[in-house]
Order: sequence, then structure tokens, then C-alpha cells
Amino acid sequence: MRPSTCFFVLAGFILLSCSVFDKAEGQGLTDLLGGQSGDSLVKTLVSQIAGLWDTKEFEFLNQACNIQVKPSLKKWKLLFIGTMYCPGWTIIRGYSETSSRTDAVKLAIADFIRKAVADGLITEEQANEWLKRQ
Repeated sequence: MRPSTCFFVLAGFILLSCSVFDKAEGQGLTDLLGGQSGDSLVKTLVSQIAGLWDTKEFEFLNQACNIQVKPSLKKWKLLFIGTMYCPGWTIIRGYSETSSRTDAVKLAIADFIRKAVADGLITEEQANEWLKRQ
């Protein structure tokens, strides 16, 4: 089963459990969940889970590039996979996998730059100047 599928199955199980326990225990579980129950709890969980995926466009050395972050479960540990790519410019992709969402972005960009320099697409000076402006 894919990690994202596991994530949604787990979220669904939690929602079902909350619904069952809420009816059996009165408001006890609702109190533990910050007073949320039913639709408001579902909306909160869905927004939190959906917020783990992100794709943003940005400019890198006058080229339109994208950075994508998505969650992954490995050995029951939440990891973030970062990917940087610049469609229309190069097929090079920067990758990262880490437990920090922010580090996933930084490491994917660093990997892309490292590969672009090694491939001769950009120079180290260009990369250093771009990094200084960030």
C-alpha cells in the first residue's frame, strides 16, 4: 500500500474512532480534541493532511522552476520528499528526503544546483550569486 494511502486510511480510522467514542463517552474525547467534533474535526484533519503536499513556482537564474514537497511514510516515520525541477529548461531534478519539511525544500534545491553545476548547465559563481540573494 502506498504511503499516502496509509495516511488517509489512518486518518479515516481516527475519524471513525472519534465518532464512535464520542457517542459512547459523551463529550470526553471531544474535550481532548479541543472541543472539535463531527464536521469541524473532519475539516481540520483534512486541511492538516492536505497541507503536507505543496508545489510552488519560483524563478531560478531567469528560469521558471518548481519545488514540490510531499509526505511519505517509511517504517512508520513521516518523511518529506522534496523535488526541484525546471520544465522547458533542463531534465535535471533535485531530490531530497528528510524528516523536516523545510529541509526537504533546501536540500532539493542544493541537489539540483549540485547536479546543474556538474552537468555544466550553470557555473558555481552563478549558483553562489543566486544563493546570496535568497
